[in-house]
Amino acid sequence: MPVKVSVVVPVYNPGSYIEDCISSMLRQSLPPDEFEVIFVDDGSTDATPARLDAVAAEHPHIQVIHQANSGWSGKPRNVGIEAARGEYVMFVDNDDYLGDEALERMYEYGVANKADVVVGKMAGKNRSVPVELFRVNRPHASVENAPLIDSLTPHKMLRRDFLDRIELRFPEGRRRLEDHVFVTEAYLRADNVSVLSDYVCYYHIGRDDASNAGFQRFDPVGYFKNLREALDVVERYTEPGRLRDRLFRRWLRVEMVERMRGNRLLSKPDAYRRELFEEMRAVVVERFGPGVDAGLPPAQRIVAGLIRADRYDDVVRLAEWEKSVAPKAVPDTVAWQGDELRVGFTVEYTAAKVPLTFPADAQGTPAEGLPADLDQAIAWLGADSVAALERAGVDLVLRNRESSASYFQPVEFSREQVPAGDGRVRLVLHATATVDPAGAAGGAPLEAALWDTFVRVRLGSWTKECRLGPAPAHRRPTPYAGVVAGRVVLPYWTKQHGNLSLDVDLASKALKLNRLAPEDVLLSGDRLKAVLPLHVGRTTDVVLRLTGTGGQVVETPGTLAPTDGPGAALAVTLPSAELRGASWRPELCPVPDAVPRRFHVLPVALRAGRAGGVQVAAPAAPGTARRVVRRLRRLVGTVLGRTAPKGATGRA
Repeated sequence: MPVKVSVVVPVYNPGSYIEDCISSMLRQSLPPDEFEVIFVDDGSTDATPARLDAVAAEHPHIQVIHQANSGWSGKPRNVGIEAARGEYVMFVDNDDYLGDEALERMYEYGVANKADVVVGKMAGKNRSVPVELFRVNRPHASVENAPLIDSLTPHKMLRRDFLDRIELRFPEGRRRLEDHVFVTEAYLRADNVSVLSDYVCYYHIGRDDASNAGFQRFDPVGYFKNLREALDVVERYTEPGRLRDRLFRRWLRVEMVERMRGNRLLSKPDAYRRELFEEMRAVVVERFGPGVDAGLPPAQRIVAGLIRADRYDDVVRLAEWEKSVAPKAVPDTVAWQGDELRVGFTVEYTAAKVPLTFPADAQGTPAEGLPADLDQAIAWLGADSVAALERAGVDLVLRNRESSASYFQPVEFSREQVPAGDGRVRLVLHATATVDPAGAAGGAPLEAALWDTFVRVRLGSWTKECRLGPAPAHRRPTPYAGVVAGRVVLPYWTKQHGNLSLDVDLASKALKLNRLAPEDVLLSGDRLKAVLPLHVGRTTDVVLRLTGTGGQVVETPGTLAPTDGPGAALAVTLPSAELRGASWRPELCPVPDAVPRRFHVLPVALRAGRAGGVQVAAPAAPGTARRVVRRLRRLVGTVLGRTAPKGATGRA
């Protein structure tokens, strides 16, 4: 069968980090005879070569190429391209891994849209990845209609014929930004680029020891020399004007201006940041016309202007002020409406943890020139924020705590100027987000995991992100867990910081079913009824499991239904004939179709007489021996929790 995809993985001393990469290749939904994996070992000196050889010996679709160390990733990727037999070539780094369906989905999406380049949604663990690019699917994207230029890492799928037709390969040797040169040319010369955003295809991992190649401190002279080569590609395939300026703006913004802001600048030694500044200035003066700066937000435009004007000390002063600017999002309401969770919150910017205020009569930032000093720069930024309030926006993002997969949720919001005295105002956004667990993960249901809520704010010169919270302890809405979309979704507040998170299908005791008392359970003949501290948007099938004192197990179906007040009405018809002469412990499975099914103990007991009839009672107190065993189990669980293996999760 023809090979659909060749996965090329350059390898150099990844240690244990390569295990996730290998595992993800073996879990792919694309059949093994339809793709191949080519590990190109670039002279590794650890145990990786032997490990890869062993994997290849067991899996015919995996091969390993060994070569002398070349110094960087360009040559091993090129070697992999030459060995590839697939219709498409996918590039993966040895520290990273793929979603289980990544190859199948990206290949089918690329074929369906006749794409030369397919960009799959990324999730960053301990490192940043593009956000806006993956807001929606983009079957026909280009550098003109989509923020493609925000994603210049090589982790894309490219048509092999396209690579050969335009003779595109990676620059080789020990150098930086070889991926920028490669990907930029691919974007500019492709007939079509497709962006797949409804499934996380690529997990971009920052090592715990920060030893990824991209995290290492670089030589500014060599770095900006390599950066000029990416600019050369843009000049080769575009005409002077708006598009070229917009593309150049990406390197000015990301590789220069953002390195000169806040803690990213201040955390570096002064001598090193001065050297960075000088090399940046040389590129700005040499390559960027005024149209490049002009499209930046005011804060970035000011920093770019200060770089161009050789005002290093003013750049540092602005960074020292800006490092304290951060958004603060405070929850107002968290409540279920039908099958959806509605989350209301307010958000504004703070400086040094105090609400940031702005001049009420602001006229906007001057179009030309530079501020004379820090006070004037702050005044300009404040004026622009007020003038641009109507363009401000806010998003709620759900992020999987384990995988970092992120998804935007629908948000409605309004903007307000709140008087702050002395002719100044606060700029506040009032928002309500809707979380539908049936489609909150890019149209798919939320998977079993802990999901943290983040607020992303666009206001004036800043686009920043923060957790939703903390909320004061006395103002924390605590809705019941919702049994919705075939899941048990528990909104909760993190213990350490009081931020809002969602527990999907993991919670047990936190469901608060232990609040049920015997008098809350009603029996009428064989019919058992109770109002449980749960929420349902519609009548939902459940299963009640009864475990007898002799170990016998009986399961019976039931329903949960909405009530006029808080809670959900449980209704079960008991199989009384099967229960006679024993005591029973009831456990509720809210989602009978789940695999595996999860049962939650109800803190009552059912006692059936030999002649029939069932009574509700308090559960029997455990004997001394059982209490000792339970304490030992808790102690062992605590010890194991402290030494949990990497990847273990828990609510916090």
